[in-house]
This record gives sequence, C-alpha cells and structure tokens, in this order.
Amino acid sequence: MSTIIPNDKTAVKDERKWHRRHSIIREFSLNTSTHGIPGIARGESIQNRVFWSVSLIGFTAIMIYFIVKAILAYFDYPTQFNLDIVSKWPQYFPAVTICNSSPLRFDKFIEPFLNYTNSLNLTNSNDTSTFSPLQATYIPDFLIDKVNKNESLESMFYSLSSMLYKCTYNGLPCSTADFISFTTAYYGRCYTFNAKMINSNSNSLHYGNENGGNGILELELYVHNHQYVPCFTTGIGVVSVVHDNAQIPLVDAAGIELAPRRKHKLAYKKKQTFLLPLPYTPCTNKVPSDMQTMLTHYNGADYGYVEFVCYQICGQVYAYEQCGCIDPTLWNIRSLTLPSTNKTIFAPLCKSNDTCFIGAVNTLLNSFDLQNIYCFDCLQQCTLKNFFIQTSSLAAVFEWEMNGIKAFVENSSIPLPSDWSAAWRTYVQDSYLVLRVVRETNLIENYTQNAQLNVVDVLSNIGGQTGLWIGISFLSLMEFIEMIYRLSRYQCHLIQVAIRRR
Repeated sequence: MSTIIPNDKTAVKDERKWHRRHSIIREFSLNTSTHGIPGIARGESIQNRVFWSVSLIGFTAIMIYFIVKAILAYFDYPTQFNLDIVSKWPQYFPAVTICNSSPLRFDKFIEPFLNYTNSLNLTNSNDTSTFSPLQATYIPDFLIDKVNKNESLESMFYSLSSMLYKCTYNGLPCSTADFISFTTAYYGRCYTFNAKMINSNSNSLHYGNENGGNGILELELYVHNHQYVPCFTTGIGVVSVVHDNAQIPLVDAAGIELAPRRKHKLAYKKKQTFLLPLPYTPCTNKVPSDMQTMLTHYNGADYGYVEFVCYQICGQVYAYEQCGCIDPTLWNIRSLTLPSTNKTIFAPLCKSNDTCFIGAVNTLLNSFDLQNIYCFDCLQQCTLKNFFIQTSSLAAVFEWEMNGIKAFVENSSIPLPSDWSAAWRTYVQDSYLVLRVVRETNLIENYTQNAQLNVVDVLSNIGGQTGLWIGISFLSLMEFIEMIYRLSRYQCHLIQVAIRRR
C-alpha cells in the first residue's frame, strides 16, 4: 500500500486549519451540558446522528414555544390582590359632611322668587305666605337664572350657626369654625368637619385619640323644617356622608338621610385599595386642570382626584359644545377647557326644560371614540379610601333638653313660626336630631394590587423550560461563549501569522 502525500502546501495548511477548528467545535460538542449535542458529536452512524439531530430540533422548538408563552404572559401584566387586615391606632378621624335636606329657606327665597316669576308674567302675586305646586315648578329655572347671572344665593341657604345646636369631639366642644362649606344644587349649603386643607400639615387633622378619647363626633342639629319650601322639598332632616379627609364629599350619591326625632349613630370601618400604575392598571391620582378649578369651590380643602367627578367634567365639556349650555345640577363645574380650542370658558346652565345636555352626555358615555377625545384623562383612581357605615338610631328628644333647644332656636337668625309660643314643643321634636359618628374598629382592610409575575419569575420560568427540554443553563451559554472565543482567537492567530509572512 502506498501513501500519497499532497504536493500542494496550501492544501495542507487549509486542512490543518480545518482540523484545528473542527477539534475546537468537537471538543465543545462532546463536553457541553446541553442535551442532544453530545449525542450528535459521538454518533458513529448517520442514523444515530439524524436521531439526535431531530430530537434536538424538536425539543428546541417546543422549548421556544413555551418560552414565548412565558414572555407574553409577563407582558399581559397579570395582577392579584392581597388582603391585609391591620390594627392601627391612633388613626385620623374621617371627614364628616352634613347638609340640610332642604336647600332653601322660605323666608329668604320667596320675595326674589316672586319678583322673578312676576317679571316673566308667570305669576301675578305678592303673597309671601302661601306657595302652590305650580309655583314650585318654576324654582329650578329661578335658581338657574340666578347662577347664570352670577348672583349670590348665599342668603337663601341655611347657615351652620342656625343649625348647629351643639358640637363635641371626644367630649370637648367644637364650633362652626371647625367646618368648611361648599354648595350643591340638591342640598344648598353643606358643611364638612375635619377636611384636609391646602397649605396645612397633617397635624391640622383630628386624630381619633385626641383628648384621650376614642374618636367620637356628636352633632346636635336643628333643621327648621317650618322654613322648608312647600311642594319642593321631599324630605325633612339631614343628609350626611363619612369620607376620607382628602376626598370630595359625594353627598348626592353617597349621602345617608337622617330623620328628626332620632339620635343617629354612624359606626365606620375603613377600607383602603391600592392599585398599581401603568402598565398594570390604567389608573392615576393626578388632578386634571378642570378639576383643580372645580376644587376651588370647596373653600381651601385639599381634595384629590375622583374618577366619577372627572366624567362629570368631560360630560359638561361635550354638552357645552353640542348644546351651548351644561347640566344645571352641576353648579361647581362651569369653568371648562374646550379640547377643540384649548380655551377656558365659563359655561351657562341649561334651562330645566332643555334636555339637550342629557342626550349629549348619553352620546358621550356610549362612544369610546368620544371618550378618548373628551375623557382621555379620566382613569381609575390608584388609591381608594372608603368607609363602611353601620347605622342605628334611638329616640332623641328628652324633656330636660327641650328648654335649651327652645332657647337656641329663638336666638337663631331664622324667623320663628307664627304659632311658636303655643306649639314650640312640636316644632322642636319635628326639627331636632342628633348625629354621632364613632369608630367601629381599629382594624383597617388594605387591598393591595401586586404583580403576579416579575422579571425574576420570567427568568425562572425560562430557565425551567430550557433545562427541562434541552438542558441549557447559564453555564451552557458560557461554554458556547468559550467555544466562540477559542475560534476567534485561533482565527486572529492565523491572521497575525499571515501578516508576518508577508
């Protein structure tokens, strides 16, 4: 047998280079921890190599499928809620808002009202002692006219000093100075105790343990029901809501109606919900500019963002663009910024018989495209603080209290009924009530939204899939990097040798 030695030196060198590269790749393939590759490298037949190659490709495809699913699951940003029940004491006493169920005082209302109806030839009367159901139908337009002319309605509302007979917090007296006021279309002037104020620190709020007490607010109120406007007011008493110190009091939606002749107890329990911001939840705590303008009507209160109010504001904007006027029940939302011009206008209220704004708001709320234009910043609140209220009541008026209440009513600024001297006991019973707001428990329910998957979870999931199907780990990647490094280094060596030989 003879051996043929090639005479072409270049061919010999190329073969040596190939053998050197081949040995590096083969060494990697035989020793790598990645499953399947060693089987291909040590295979002694084509069938054996095909078997391991098909197995490696198949399991790699399955691995890639599950890895992609794991990554997509992460970018779905799934969340879960954790409930923690925390015992906290002391804690802030909540804000308490009260409103007389009648928005208007008859004695201050009737004369301007008659002037209005007589000027429009709706009535022809100067009788300030009687009031008919027909006249009551003109009241909404009378109020709308006053608001559109920017005329004050303050004198027609019930002042807190005329209603607040006694006020105590944790056994010590409080006064009208501890309340701030605001106006609603349904209840006139309302008053809030313990609201968070702008430019004040947290120490300005009342704690539940002040004066060694347990957080008990007691208000003795007199509603002067003899001054309710006939055929207009539908109930006698007080409307109250317990809310967070930095939250707008939604009296119309969440108010609890309290009747005279009773001593009412509102026992509260606090619940807090904390949502994750984007990309997990489309939520915000940022107050839009239109809402900031509206909040100036709350006399210095430092109230925050409320999604419900945000939708009311964008509904007002759309109603104005479609109708030239806005919902007449939302007096505080008249300063609006129009998206088409970015101009701020002071919108007029619609007349009571003009229902254009109702159709406009319904159109807006039923169209996602319109909401994206007018309500784009109306996201869910990231922080929600609610109070669950347990109500109960007892009979209120005792004989030994009657004379004190009588003296308070006689010294108030509101005129007495004509038969007061004969029937004052009945009037007192029909207008007097007590409101006690107490803490039911120290326990606070905290609902916290947490991400179900984080980066560590995704990496662990990917590592589990790669290890299960083809045995890849970070060390396997380092082995591959080492092979690339050795091949690159060998190639650089060949280039340097070629340069020196030139």
